[in-house]
Amino acid sequence: MKVKTILVSQPEPKMENSPYAKLIDKEKVKVDFRPFIHVEGVDAKSVRQQKIDLNDFTAIVLTSRNAVDHFFRIAEEMRFKVPDSMKYFCQSEAVAYYLQKYVVYRKRKIYVGKRLFTDLVPLIKKYKDEKFLLPSSDVLKLDVPETLDSLSINWKRAVFYKTVISDLSDLRNVYYDILVFFSPSGIESLLQNFPDFEQKETRIAVFGNSTVDAATGAGLRIDIKAPTPETPSMTMALQKYITSVNK
Repeated sequence: MKVKTILVSQPEPKMENSPYAKLIDKEKVKVDFRPFIHVEGVDAKSVRQQKIDLNDFTAIVLTSRNAVDHFFRIAEEMRFKVPDSMKYFCQSEAVAYYLQKYVVYRKRKIYVGKRLFTDLVPLIKKYKDEKFLLPSSDVLKLDVPETLDSLSINWKRAVFYKTVISDLSDLRNVYYDILVFFSPSGIESLLQNFPDFEQKETRIAVFGNSTVDAATGAGLRIDIKAPTPETPSMTMALQKYITSVNK
C-alpha cells in the first residue's frame, strides 16, 4: 500500500529545512507531528523529600535540555544561587550550547561529551573528587546510573521532572499510513490512549533497540527500523521505505 500520511510522535522540528521538510517535498507525503509524551516539572517540595540540598554539590551532570531547564527552575524555586565555581558535565554539544540560556559560557567550567553518556567517563574521572548531581526524569536509561556507579564517585540522582503520557483522544478516528516512534514511552502512550488499537494496514516505524523491544512486546508489527548502517536516521529509513512502496 502506498504511503500518503505519516504521524511522528514528537514535536515538530523548529528548523525550516529539516529532513522531514525535504521528505515531504520529495515524496509528496503529508507529515503531522504530535508529542505522544511530554515533560512536567516536579516542585521544590518533592525535591526536598528526595533529601536533595543543592548546596551539597559541586558538579552537575546534564544529559538533556530538559535537565538543564529543570535544574535552573528548581534552583530558582529553592532560592539557590548557583555558584560560579559549579562544574557542568554535558552529554553532548547540543546540551552544552543550550546551557548558554542560563550561564555566561566563557566564564564557566563546562565539560562536553561527544554524544553518548559513556563519552563523559574520561572527563568525570579527571574530577572524581567532585560531588556530582544528576538531575533527571523519573524515566532514566539504566546505563547512566550503572556508568556513574562504576566510577566510584560521590554522586546522587534527583528526579526534577516526569515523563507524562499526552492525551491523544482527538486522534481516535484519525488514521495514518505510518506511525513513527522514538521511545518505549511513545508505544506506551499509544496503547494507553487506544487500548483497543488494531494495527491492520498501519505501518509502524521505530528508532532504537529499546523502542523495537517495546513495540514487539506490545505485539506490534514493525515495518521500518532505524538506525541501521544503511539508514542511520529515521527520515532516511522513511525515505527508503516510501520510495520502495510508492513506485
